[in-house]
Amino acid sequence: MFRTATDARRLATLPDILARLSAIQSDESELSAALADILSAHEPVAASLNTLKSLAPQLDSLAAEALFLDQTVSITARTAQDVGGRVQALDEEMRRVREASERVSQVIELKSSLSALYSSIEQQDWEAATRHCARAMTLPLDVISGPFAETAVPTPESHLPPAQTLQAARDQLLAVFRREFERASRARDANATSRFFKLFPAIGWEAEGLQAYASFVVELVKVRPPASAKTSSPLYYITALTALFESIALIVDQHQPIVEKYYGIGKMGLVLERLLQEADRVVKDLIDGWDEERAVQRKLSDALSSFASTSIRGNAVVDSADEELVDHREIDKILSEAAGMGGRWGLFRKFMHDRLKEEDGSEDDYEDDSRTHAEISKPPSAPSDVDALGTIPPGFQVVEDSGSHKTVEKMLTTYYTPLEVWYARSVIDKAHRLSTQDMSLTPISTTTPDDAFYILKSVLTRVVSTASVSTVERTTEQLRDVMDKDYARVIKQKLDNVYKGGSGGPGTRGEKVERENRQSFIILLNDLDISSLHMERLVKDLAQSPLIPQHFLDSEVDLVRTSLNSFMNLVPKFRSTLRAGVEQLFNQLLRPKLRTFIPDVYKDVSYILDDDAYAAIELQDVVRKRFVKAWEALIDGYKDTFTESNYRLFFGLALDVLVRPWEKFVTSLKYSELGAIRFDHDLRAVVAYLSSQTVFGDIREKFVRLQQIATLLNLDSEEDVDEFYNGSGIAWQLSQQEARAVANLRV
Repeated sequence: MFRTATDARRLATLPDILARLSAIQSDESELSAALADILSAHEPVAASLNTLKSLAPQLDSLAAEALFLDQTVSITARTAQDVGGRVQALDEEMRRVREASERVSQVIELKSSLSALYSSIEQQDWEAATRHCARAMTLPLDVISGPFAETAVPTPESHLPPAQTLQAARDQLLAVFRREFERASRARDANATSRFFKLFPAIGWEAEGLQAYASFVVELVKVRPPASAKTSSPLYYITALTALFESIALIVDQHQPIVEKYYGIGKMGLVLERLLQEADRVVKDLIDGWDEERAVQRKLSDALSSFASTSIRGNAVVDSADEELVDHREIDKILSEAAGMGGRWGLFRKFMHDRLKEEDGSEDDYEDDSRTHAEISKPPSAPSDVDALGTIPPGFQVVEDSGSHKTVEKMLTTYYTPLEVWYARSVIDKAHRLSTQDMSLTPISTTTPDDAFYILKSVLTRVVSTASVSTVERTTEQLRDVMDKDYARVIKQKLDNVYKGGSGGPGTRGEKVERENRQSFIILLNDLDISSLHMERLVKDLAQSPLIPQHFLDSEVDLVRTSLNSFMNLVPKFRSTLRAGVEQLFNQLLRPKLRTFIPDVYKDVSYILDDDAYAAIELQDVVRKRFVKAWEALIDGYKDTFTESNYRLFFGLALDVLVRPWEKFVTSLKYSELGAIRFDHDLRAVVAYLSSQTVFGDIREKFVRLQQIATLLNLDSEEDVDEFYNGSGIAWQLSQQEARAVANLRV
């Protein structure tokens, strides 16, 4: 704020002295201003001090009142604390008195219950004994085992502590219940069985009651085939498994409400586990017996070895000895039995899943009943599907982990899948070898597609009926390989072999061989087209088949459909081979003839016309007549022999090859005004003719460029080409440069 003072003795010149004087004057002014500010601020400060001094008497009065209030409250608080302490002591004494009274009442109840319990046991009144025992068991353990009860309860007749007395009574009742339950079970006395079954859980022997009940129901499901049944019967093993699983399902259906009524929700799983142990034994014995009786292992070895030897020989005709070695009908029967047994297990598995899911839903409903009335009055929500979360109902894991499940899956893996794949391969191979041309069909095809896809439909239907997701995924994967390598690839090899021997040479014989080769090639292409249609229809039908939801869980349905839909991946392969074959046929037979097609049609044709020439050429209609005659000679025999899809592809290839040279040719001509009109008329007539030859409507799209050329040729001479090109709104396929070049063709 103030400048540093400078020693006046060091000021030697007049300017320094004047500068120093000026600085002193500035400091003086600033100091005066600061003093003035201080003096002006003093008055508010003095006013505030006076105000505070005036509050001092009031503050002194408040301090005195606060001191008096503190003394008064302190006295009252000490009094309240003394009274509260005495009340708490009284409450504690009352609590102890209540506890003592309650303990005495409980001990009295324990003593009376034990006395009544033994009295009921002596009278063999088991229901009363159960009630008294259950009443004694409801008492707290610290009461039963407490020193007071151990002193007050024992009597001269029963001197043991009450806990031991109660346990001895429970053990005695357990032995009685077991004995009476087994006696009633052997006598098939339903009333007595139910009577003792419901007594177990009341006295804490829940697990023992369920074990006794499980032993009882196991006797009901033991399968004893009638003496008249023969293992050679094709339905013997399927019928035996059906009887077993139906017995278990019937027991679960009829006995589950009883078990849950007396033992609680979810307790049927313990009984089911015991039932499945018996089922595991029976299923293993039946499948082992089936394996031995049907000689499945030997037939599997014979089948695989016979096909291996056939593969080594290649396309050679299979000997009759090989046909006799492995009878397809026998393998078909074995596969039907295997799929039938797997399907029976799958149906039982689905039944148990649905039943246990209902049980889980019932448990949820029970929990919902415990909610408040306000909550219950809310609108009910849609039931959730446990499978939507990928979980399984409680207790269902017992079914999944059972020996029966593993045995059936092992049988399907070891025998069913290899034999099913062998059966499909061998029958498809036989369909190829016995293939004949069905001349009654229009268009002509061989018997191979119908035979092969009939077999494939039967095989896939049987695969689905196994009710095993892993079997479906495994088998369909191998069957796709069969359809690719043993079906489509064989047809491709036949296509390659048609022209491998070459033509028959010139002359009548050569033309006959050429016609036969062409027909054989087209028929094989028709087989591929029909195979694509069959595959699409087969996959669609199977994916919508009611067999899938009948045999599989809701969570498995999409997996099965995905496996079946994977066969659609073969359709593009069929189409690819088909297109390559059509292109090969076209390039070999038709493309060479198309090289001179347009020049021959327009031979000696000029579009520089006057009125007389226009009238003459309109009368002759040369271009349309030549085109129709040449085109019919070109595609003669193809339309009736090709399938609609193949003919469409073949027709399109011909037009694709024809249009570009046509465009090039017409742009090499000159056109008068009448000639341009005539060219447009000829083009429209040809397009109309070609459209009439097909049922598909994309022919005109291939002639868009030619039609745009005709449009440009028919512009008025005064009209500017660029202006028309940019303002016409036409979706041009010609470039603007090409449009100018076309317009310059007019003379």
